[in-house]
Amino acid sequence: MNIGIVGLGLIGGSLALDLRHQHTIFGVSRRPETCEQAIARQIVDHASPDLALMAKADVVFLCTPLGAIESTVTQLLPHFSSSTILTDVGSVKGSVVRAIAPHWQNFVGGHPMAGTAESGLDAALTGLFVNRPYVLTPIDSTPAKAVETVAELARSLQAQVYHCSPEAHDRAVAWISHLPVMVSASLIATCLSESSAEVLALAQSIASSGFRDTSRVGGGNPELGRMMAEYNQDELVRSLHAYRHQLDQVITQIEQSDWNSVQQLLTQTQTARPQFLSDSEKE
Repeated sequence: MNIGIVGLGLIGGSLALDLRHQHTIFGVSRRPETCEQAIARQIVDHASPDLALMAKADVVFLCTPLGAIESTVTQLLPHFSSSTILTDVGSVKGSVVRAIAPHWQNFVGGHPMAGTAESGLDAALTGLFVNRPYVLTPIDSTPAKAVETVAELARSLQAQVYHCSPEAHDRAVAWISHLPVMVSASLIATCLSESSAEVLALAQSIASSGFRDTSRVGGGNPELGRMMAEYNQDELVRSLHAYRHQLDQVITQIEQSDWNSVQQLLTQTQTARPQFLSDSEKE
C-alpha cells in the first residue's frame, strides 16, 4: 500500500518509521531540507514539499498542527482520487471532523495518543505507538471500509484502537490530556509567583520527582497547548470549572482543619488513579 504522510515531525516521522516495513511511504514537508533528511535516514521512500506527491497515496495521514489542517486539506483534495482515504492525528476531533467530512467522505478522524516532549523529525521514534491508545472518530457518513483500513494500519503499529464520536473524544481528552496541561502550567506559574528570591531559588534547587511528574506536561510545547485550548475551548473550560470547584472544596477543608475529609479525598483518589493507567504504568 502507498502511504502518504503530510508533516514529518514527531508523529509523522514515527508513523513513517513503523509503516515503512510493510508499505511505501511518501512524505511531504514544507522544508526541503526535512524532505532530504527523511530520505537520507530512510524514514520515507519519497519526499517533497509539493502536495502533488500525495496523488500516489492510497491512505494519507495528515500530521500538521491543528491550525493548519483545514487549509492543508483544501490544497490536498485536488490531488486525490475518489478512493483516497484521509485521516489525521490531531488531539481535537469535533472541529476537525466538522471542517473536513463535508468535503471528503473518505475522511476518518484519528488521534494516536502518544508522544514525547521533543518535536520535529529528529524526535521520530520506532515503536512510539506500541500499546498506546489510537482513537478513531467516524461519523454516520464515514464509509466502513475507510474506517477499517485506518484501524488495520493502527493495529499494525501495535496500538490499541478505540472508536467513539468526535464529541465524546473531545470531552474525554479535556479531562485526561488538555486539563492536565493547563493545571501543570498553572502549577509552574504559581511557583514562580513566590515573592522571595531566596525561597524561589531554594524551591528550584530541591524540586524532585513530585514536582517533576506534576509539572512535565506544563513544560511542553506551547503551540500544542495553545491549540488544545483554542480548538477544544468549550470542553476545556468545562473541565477547568469543575477542577476549580474541586480545589475550592479542598481549600475549605484545609482552612477548617477538616483532616478526615482531606484523608477521605486522598483515599478515594489513591483507589481511583489505577483506573486511568495501563497495566504497564501500574507496575
